[in-house]
Amino acid sequence: MLDINPILLLATFVVFLSLIAVLNSWLYNPLFAYMNKRDEDIKKDLQQVGSNDDEINELTRKAQTIVMDAKLEAAALREKVIADAKELAESKLETKRAELAKEYLEFEQSLAKSKDELTQDLMSQVPLFKEAVKAKFSQI
Repeated sequence: MLDINPILLLATFVVFLSLIAVLNSWLYNPLFAYMNKRDEDIKKDLQQVGSNDDEINELTRKAQTIVMDAKLEAAALREKVIADAKELAESKLETKRAELAKEYLEFEQSLAKSKDELTQDLMSQVPLFKEAVKAKFSQI
């Protein structure tokens, strides 16, 4: 029936132990070393992520500061430009007002001169009108 052969049993045991030794040196030890290295890399990456969060927060604060400064500078520049534009517009308005006042004064003077000329012309023609009126009354 079933015979147990001690030499075959011993040879199987030796082959099994040698297989365990070979697998340990070629497969298990490199696999464990790789897994340990991977765990260390993951820990390093997590630490870097933590330090990156601090850097990101600091850079975000710096960026917000720069943006706020830029907004303040833009507002100041806008106010300055608006003030300059108002000043320029006021100076142009003053110049135009002075020009119009001068033209108006000249117009008034020419109008007064024309009025005087018309008055003198009419006064010179008053005797003719008187004679014309007398002639009309005499015809009536």
